[in-house]
Amino acid sequence: MSAAGWMLVAAPVAALVTLTALLRPRAAAAVAPNRLGVLRAALLTGVFAVLTVELLGAVGALTLPALALAWLVFLVGIAVPAGRRRGRAAVRAGTTVAEDRRAVLVGAAVGGPAAGGAPGTAPGRPTAHPAAVRGGVAAMLSGWSDRLTRLWRTGTRGERLLAGTVGGVVLVELVVALLAEPNNFDSQTYHLPKVEHWVAQGSLDFWPTAIHRQVTIPPGAEYLLLHLRLFTGGDALHNLVQWAAGIGCLLAATRITAQLGGGRRAQLLTAFLVATTPMVALQATSTQTDLVAAAWTACAATLALDGLRRRAGLGDALALGAATGLTALTKTSGLLAVGPLLLLWGLAQLRLATRPTGADRPAGIDRPTGIDRPTGADRPAGGGPAGTAPTRAVRQVARTVGGSLLVLLVAATVVGPFLARETAEFGHPLGPPRLRESIPMERHDPASVLVNALRIGHTAFDTPLAPLRAGTAEAIMAGSRTVGVDPQDRAITFGREVFPVPSWYPDEDRVAFPLAGALALLGAVVALVRPRRVSPGRPGALRAYAAVVVCAVLLHTAMIKWQPWGNRLLLYALVLAVPLAGLWVDAVLRRRAGAGRRSVAAGLVVTVLATSALAGVLALSYGFPRRLVGAGSVFTTTEWDTRFLRRPQWADEFRWAASAVRASDARRIGLVQQNDNWEYPWWLLLRDDDGRSPELVALQSVLPDRPPADPASVDAIVCTGPRTECVRLVPPGWTVEYRDHVGYALPPAR
Repeated sequence: MSAAGWMLVAAPVAALVTLTALLRPRAAAAVAPNRLGVLRAALLTGVFAVLTVELLGAVGALTLPALALAWLVFLVGIAVPAGRRRGRAAVRAGTTVAEDRRAVLVGAAVGGPAAGGAPGTAPGRPTAHPAAVRGGVAAMLSGWSDRLTRLWRTGTRGERLLAGTVGGVVLVELVVALLAEPNNFDSQTYHLPKVEHWVAQGSLDFWPTAIHRQVTIPPGAEYLLLHLRLFTGGDALHNLVQWAAGIGCLLAATRITAQLGGGRRAQLLTAFLVATTPMVALQATSTQTDLVAAAWTACAATLALDGLRRRAGLGDALALGAATGLTALTKTSGLLAVGPLLLLWGLAQLRLATRPTGADRPAGIDRPTGIDRPTGADRPAGGGPAGTAPTRAVRQVARTVGGSLLVLLVAATVVGPFLARETAEFGHPLGPPRLRESIPMERHDPASVLVNALRIGHTAFDTPLAPLRAGTAEAIMAGSRTVGVDPQDRAITFGREVFPVPSWYPDEDRVAFPLAGALALLGAVVALVRPRRVSPGRPGALRAYAAVVVCAVLLHTAMIKWQPWGNRLLLYALVLAVPLAGLWVDAVLRRRAGAGRRSVAAGLVVTVLATSALAGVLALSYGFPRRLVGAGSVFTTTEWDTRFLRRPQWADEFRWAASAVRASDARRIGLVQQNDNWEYPWWLLLRDDDGRSPELVALQSVLPDRPPADPASVDAIVCTGPRTECVRLVPPGWTVEYRDHVGYALPPAR
């Protein structure tokens, strides 16, 4: 990658850092303000990246110069308010320090400590006000470094071990993400070919294709990949999108824990459980999209929890709308959690809007912590009430309704253009019937939903213990027949898959999460039944959040068919549920019910945590299809072989066919493939020497209004899948060469 490419890649990072300094809340009562600043910055950066792609794509200008100019304008645009905020912070700091200095001098004159200062403060040496070191990116980074250092010094041995494990896992994931080439199966089929089509045509227009998922699956994560593809000219940094999403999940999950009353240890336990879950560790080095969806969903969750304590402002509604829209644009299943979260947020806002404040509150009732004081027109003039209480209540309710509509409007702005293209192409915003009927449940009677939930749970909690797996699967199938449901019913089972399927092996597409899942389940039960035992200070918020998480899981099992890869579809729910596990484990460790019982409980917790750490380490070391050691190691496997670890027998076949086509000097190349074949290798192998995309056109199309190219209009044909399908489309007189899975066809020599 060129020096200019590195500078362009730094643009999103610079934007994120600058926005973090700009959007960090200034209110002293804000929970985990630094993490909130990062999450707000990530949302704004994500929305900018999405809308930039949509706008440039609409005018056919998805090119490197246009994208680079957009990022330059964006950086300048956010630098101006960031500089102003820094200036205001410096003025406030100078004023406050001057006041402190005068107070110290006065205190020294009377022979005592400065007013408001700590006893023993040396005369003439005022304590620096915190505002003096706030503002600006450098000050922010320095403050974070000091804070982390202080936390490390004051932490217990166990807390240091938890933090060190999380940091080590994240760094190892970064190494794997940088060293490994993209080799996820779905990425070879539709995630990355989708990006290549956009680059080749310079727009987001749909194209004829035999792989409907290239145009029907929401493209939010691929929009982010598109920026890196244009910046770097390749896919060397593609894995970093999911790695960054993993960081976002850690920040959001730990902040949720803090919002629900968890202290430092509870937050570290949450981070530890998220980081060491094999599915998270493996997806953090991948070009899959589930971790991106989980990160946006977790952002929505932590923002919604803020709305339980205080009235939402304009910025809060905008951020929540951004999280909702980005979730919908990345993976619509995440809306199964975002929907209940928005409902909880809306109800909490209505409750706060109708609660009496100021002079309207009965005597003896204090102002609830965290609720904004009346401002503007709502503030009583001259100390008196500004209108009657009913009038103010109506005004506050109207403000809440307006905020809710704003959330939906922002979400629609983010996801609306894609849904509009889907509707125009297929007559439905959710795509063609083939998509709408393959994944969603087609039966919703209680017995079918119960069977589906049991099968999903069995796959999610799978372990290496084969007798246990077989026994529980047989019990589920026998029970389903008892209630009159076929356990393999196509209406509740994806495609032609057959339940059960082992899912304990550390494979990024299907690995189970029995430890984190079991702890989250226990945490949810305790949070619903005995919330004060887990969070004495926030029992109501904890119970409400647990109810939302349980609701999301129930909605998922009632609306998504069982499939062998269903565990990765549940990743968003797992990230939301792990804070409940962190809170519960922390409560177990601090219980004082008796030395013996406490010792046993602590021993069990330590054993589970150690097993979880082992699972995470094994996933990174031996997980598939990217690992540190053994066959297929990122250190010993060549670039091309790494790409084909899923199907090593295809590697030489693709290169053999591509070499023959390149030798023929073909410019326009036809594609023959089926819905689950790999298209991405052709984009790599047939790319021009100067890096320009090849002209690849589909000779089949599942889009009714977009006919395929005429085979006679191409210079060569490359095929994957059955030879018979390839031969059927090859013009008469052409030469067809075929191996086991890959073939090509060339016209007669002229």
